[in-house]
Amino acid sequence: MVSFEMNDQKKIGLGLTGFGVFFSILGIIFFFDKGLLAMGNILFLSGLMLTIGLKSTMQFFAKPKNYKGTISFGVGFFMVLIGWPVIGMILELYGFFVLFSGFWPTLSIFLQRIPVLGWIFQQPFVRSFFDRSRGKRVPV
Repeated sequence: MVSFEMNDQKKIGLGLTGFGVFFSILGIIFFFDKGLLAMGNILFLSGLMLTIGLKSTMQFFAKPKNYKGTISFGVGFFMVLIGWPVIGMILELYGFFVLFSGFWPTLSIFLQRIPVLGWIFQQPFVRSFFDRSRGKRVPV
């Protein structure tokens, strides 16, 4: 059974993941600065490993249905490290969407329940987009 308690290791992991996302966005804003992007990638992956555990992280990336996303993300990570940040980020973005495509329905429900932003995500146009992503048929 999965434990949802928030210990210090998970708090540090979430912080590292947040900093990883922050540095990646900052690297993109500064015209694909390879140093910031590499730092963001390393912080994101280390934060993910601390948050869900090393064994769970390895199992997630090694699932047969995730091979395409894992390879794309890994090659993109390598491309950023060797100095080709634009190609690397395109590959990483593709790998990220393939790897985490199963989490989009959960994210859409979470976004619709946020007090102020939830109102925006409950509007008919946005809601129909999320319903399509969950596989529900939307009447036209």
